[in-house]
Amino acid sequence: MSQQTATSAGRASAAWALVITSVAGFMAALDNLVVTTALPSIRKDLGGALDDLEWTVSAYTLTFAVLLMFGAALGDRFGRRRLFIAGLAVFTGASAAAAMAPGIGSLIAARAVQGVGAAVMMPLTLTLLAAAVPAAKRGMMYGIWGAVNGLAVASGPLIGGSLTEHVSWHWIFWLNVPLGLITLPLARLRLAESHGTGARLDVPGTLLASGGLFGIVYGLVRGPADGWTDTVVLTALFAGGALLTGFVLYSSRAANPMLPMRLFRSRAFAGINAASLLMFVGMFGSIFLLSQYMQGVLGYSPTEAGLRMLPWTGMPMLVAPVAGILSDRIGGRPVVAAGLFLQAAGLGYMAAVATTDASYVAQLPALVISGVGMALYFAPAANLVMSSVRPQEQGIASGANNALREVGGALGIAVMSSIFSAQGGYDSARSFVDGLRPALVTGSAVVALAAVAALVIPARRSAGRLATGDGQTPATAPETAATEAPAPATVALEGTAL
Repeated sequence: MSQQTATSAGRASAAWALVITSVAGFMAALDNLVVTTALPSIRKDLGGALDDLEWTVSAYTLTFAVLLMFGAALGDRFGRRRLFIAGLAVFTGASAAAAMAPGIGSLIAARAVQGVGAAVMMPLTLTLLAAAVPAAKRGMMYGIWGAVNGLAVASGPLIGGSLTEHVSWHWIFWLNVPLGLITLPLARLRLAESHGTGARLDVPGTLLASGGLFGIVYGLVRGPADGWTDTVVLTALFAGGALLTGFVLYSSRAANPMLPMRLFRSRAFAGINAASLLMFVGMFGSIFLLSQYMQGVLGYSPTEAGLRMLPWTGMPMLVAPVAGILSDRIGGRPVVAAGLFLQAAGLGYMAAVATTDASYVAQLPALVISGVGMALYFAPAANLVMSSVRPQEQGIASGANNALREVGGALGIAVMSSIFSAQGGYDSARSFVDGLRPALVTGSAVVALAAVAALVIPARRSAGRLATGDGQTPATAPETAATEAPAPATVALEGTAL
């Protein structure tokens, strides 16, 4: 095979990997919030109390967050493509079951199974993409992947509301089925198989991590509805915290832990994970309340509200690929930090202009600033995560980062809903705005903290010091973040030096 033919084949492989992993990531991220605007219609058709409706959202979040690291570990052990296909198949089948659910109980069960499939599928999207894309091009590819995922998270209420308003709530689930059926054979034919360390599954670590995440996420999900002093909520939070503490202690001593604690000695790995957690706290809670503000206070239909939020939700598709290229040239830290500061400024601006009759012109600058900020974050964040560890550890690194994002999303909705309820409520438009403003200010402050956390990530020494021709880290660079020895080119980006 000629060099030109090999290069063309490599580009085609990378392009297919980007398309397949982006579609899968979009499906998994979309289902976090796609149900929220459809809840009244679901209740009308299937019945159920308020708690039941909340579980149509929470069941997915719970299983998704709890099993992410386990799903990544399974992929590392038994083959990432194989487990990705299995997770995608489960997710697609559960989506069809949700669309055909005859009652609220069966819908909740289908949503829980969807979360299981997503937990296996989602962390493997990044490892499969990394295996198919040359190190020098990963910033741009991760930028596109991040843009698609950011669009899915932000546009979930719009897509759910539009389908519910113009077609039927069933189609928020049917939408996944053709996407899944098309993507499954493509994944089998176009993705290369890869493995992690090959170590045996860490059963004690898996049980401790899964149990701890279950307790924390369950407590956060139920806290706003049942009250933070409720016995079950407190028990779940304390038990979850104790199990996660046990997981950290165990993983610090185990020979082959599921998540090596030494990874967090890397300022790059610790910094980007802290930034991701805080970013999702602020963003999820804000989107959850702002989608209701647009409709309940300003009187827009779900479709009208979604269209007016396009400067925010659609901006990642325009800016993120450029931001990914920029991160390849100057490093991810300044791009991520700038994006988070802009996101914080946008949320603060929105809090300042939010009134019962705010005009769209008054809101537009806040939406644009937030959109640019979100795009700048999503583009290089994945690259920072994946470049801070060895290639064989990228699966579990992706799983850990995604788990922290999900916990952050659940925490953001819980905390900001509690602030909203304490300062306002749904009684009137005035009451809603009274609760919305302090919640958005809180979200802005949390995202600003995320920007500070991003600044902890070590700067890349210079744009030219990426990797040498032999695929090793430059000799001038100190030891890599997560290892004791020089790492391959896949980890020779910013943040690899302590």
